[in-house]
Amino acid sequence: MKLLKYSIYLLPFIIFITFDISKDMRKGELGSKLNPVKFYFTPSGDSKRVAGSSKELLEYLEKETGYHFISMIPLSFISVIEAFGSQRADMALGLSAFAYLLANKKYGTEAALRIVRDNGETTYRGQFITRAGSGINKIEDIEGRSLAFVDASSTSGFLLPNALLKRKGIKPSEEVFGMTHENVVIMVYQKQVDAGVTYSSPPDPKTGQIYDARMRVQPQFPDVAEKVKIFGYTEDIPNDPLIFSKYMPEEMKEKIITAILKFASTERGKKIIYDTYDVVSFIRTADSDYDGLRKMLKELNIDYNKLIK
Repeated sequence: MKLLKYSIYLLPFIIFITFDISKDMRKGELGSKLNPVKFYFTPSGDSKRVAGSSKELLEYLEKETGYHFISMIPLSFISVIEAFGSQRADMALGLSAFAYLLANKKYGTEAALRIVRDNGETTYRGQFITRAGSGINKIEDIEGRSLAFVDASSTSGFLLPNALLKRKGIKPSEEVFGMTHENVVIMVYQKQVDAGVTYSSPPDPKTGQIYDARMRVQPQFPDVAEKVKIFGYTEDIPNDPLIFSKYMPEEMKEKIITAILKFASTERGKKIIYDTYDVVSFIRTADSDYDGLRKMLKELNIDYNKLIK
């Protein structure tokens, strides 16, 4: 009777465990058709452009690795970070350096590759921009004027420029978020705000072609380089990383990294990654490469969670 009694008590737990195991079996191993690798492409640029360009990358990765992939393009950086927390994201490209540090701190994500931009730049910085003729020529001139940031988790488009303004005691009359670097440039170009902040990148030393955020809207506004000027910069920071979930098996991660590096070395691959995020190539990186930024944030007494809210 005692055995029967204990069996009755344990029955709900046995049913639950059996159901949970069968659910995992139906889901399949990571990389299978039933459970493809969920690759998030963050919305730092035009979503349609990112979606179109990323499709070929995923097709290449499937061919090279034998794994199945599915792409996701969320509405914000925060959506990507929280997707890692709920295990809905396996890897992501395009997160800002600060967003990576937040994801790493909260959910243990790991940086594996770092993007390289034009002129071989592996670091970047934020820039302050304004419309030519606005009367704004230095950062102090932002006092009492309207300013557009990118996103609350954008390192170059909010975190560093905002910290710089606070250190200098400069208070804009109005602060808004454009959500993408392109939007901020357009807002400044169309005089919706007096100034804005975006990522910076040096121009081509031979041709003078611009490679900063203004370049993204140049097809739409050919005179943007003349109409929108740069009047200040932030500190240098490491380029955006490609990151993996802490649950990604090492063997699988290495196989994907090798395939991405191979893709980026092909002529077609170079075009695709450039069209997606203005990326020239990738280099291997590690979490420790972002320790300098961590130290900077600590010195500035930046509260991660308060800043995100």
